[in-house]
Amino acid sequence: MSVRSAHAYAGTTGQVDPHHRTPLFHVKQPPEQRTARALATALLADGPWTVEGLTARGRRALDPAPDWLPALAAATVAAWREPPRDAPGEFARYLSAAREHPPAEPPGYDDEEDLPPPVPEPRVREWLPTATRMGRARWPVHPLHDLSDVAELLATDLDQLRWYADPLDRQRTEPAGHLQLYRRHWLARPGRVPRLVEVPTPRLRRVQRVLLDAVLAPVPPHPAAHGFVAGRSALTGARQHVGAEQLLTMDLAAFFATVRSGRVFATLRSAGYPEPVAALITGLCTTRATRDDLATMPAGGTPGARDHVRAALALPHLPQGAPTSPQLANLAAHRLDRRLAGLAASAGAVYTRYADDLTFSGRRGTAGLRHRVAAVVAEEGFTVQPTKTRVRGRGARQTVTGVVVNDRTSLPRAELDALRARLTNAVRRGPSAADLAAFDGDRHALRRHLAGRVAWVAQVHPARGGRLAGLLAAVDWSGPDTDL
Repeated sequence: MSVRSAHAYAGTTGQVDPHHRTPLFHVKQPPEQRTARALATALLADGPWTVEGLTARGRRALDPAPDWLPALAAATVAAWREPPRDAPGEFARYLSAAREHPPAEPPGYDDEEDLPPPVPEPRVREWLPTATRMGRARWPVHPLHDLSDVAELLATDLDQLRWYADPLDRQRTEPAGHLQLYRRHWLARPGRVPRLVEVPTPRLRRVQRVLLDAVLAPVPPHPAAHGFVAGRSALTGARQHVGAEQLLTMDLAAFFATVRSGRVFATLRSAGYPEPVAALITGLCTTRATRDDLATMPAGGTPGARDHVRAALALPHLPQGAPTSPQLANLAAHRLDRRLAGLAASAGAVYTRYADDLTFSGRRGTAGLRHRVAAVVAEEGFTVQPTKTRVRGRGARQTVTGVVVNDRTSLPRAELDALRARLTNAVRRGPSAADLAAFDGDRHALRRHLAGRVAWVAQVHPARGGRLAGLLAAVDWSGPDTDL
């Protein structure tokens, strides 16, 4: 029996159902797909990658051996120079597509009664043992050839990792309690859609930290990304826009929540990880909000914006609160960054991104990019918040991620004066009741917050930061919280 052109399918990429964390290869399949899966497993098993070798292994796997098997083996050897052991799911889909099925109505038959009975799918006689392998790794990521390697790296039993990955989405209907893998709470934001913070439990957080260091950190984000990148910051991004004639700033809506599992899976595959490994790690780094959490969303934002956030959170997404999410978000946005950087360069402008903040600067006319930017953002699966788009010329104060960039990088004077006043008051009278109340009376949390603010000032204004650090050091933090 003839075989379709194999080369038409050899370049297809693995696909992931956007509503699930695992590749389509793993869901319950009809008989033809089950046959393709068994055949893929057999052909990828140990043995020669020749027409004869593939045909022999296929005959071991299927009963009866199909007539089309030798032709399919020949097409496979021609299409794949070596076994695609990193992509068993993609390979199974190729086999299913390359195999030519009998026509529904053979030529010469006019009456349905004359049709021959359909040829049944062959029975799977044997699932041959096979092992996945890393594909080409472009970066120095930790090699993980199969799921046992993942379990070894994470020092965690594989069944426990599958529980964490939650491929059947049992967590979505699980009530709040010790079985939940994330502790969730809403952050109300006046006039804006509230934000859902999803913090993993300590054990899952440890797993994610190992994955961050071994799997994700070696993969570089796009040069335009300045948030959550070693050696870059809000300040390094702002410096790219100093002295521009025109500044265009735009925001992405629900940035982490709109990075879906399919995008995470594709990122891991591009790093060379086999499909099963990429699927498991995707599950370990994504989650879905529970029905209870979605039902208790506080007020805030327009109905359309609220619906957008709720819909994103209901699907597998990056949790805001997991250590892996910032790096994965940057990697998932790599193509967006590349396209926007190219768009900016074509207009003689500069582009940077800090998390969900997009900034373009250049000569007059840069503002005209905003409609094309919004179109690219939509094509890449993200959404621009139209109410937060701003255009500022040199005659107005130009700010990028809170940094003024008109002539040099600086912080707004009002912000500096307010922080100095808070610290001066704290030196004289101790932490204020209002400050303590904002941190539920936790003096250590307030002190860490103020230290972070002072460190931020020191990045932009080292001398002023030093003076503010001196004030912070002079605050007496030992008193009781009697002013609450």
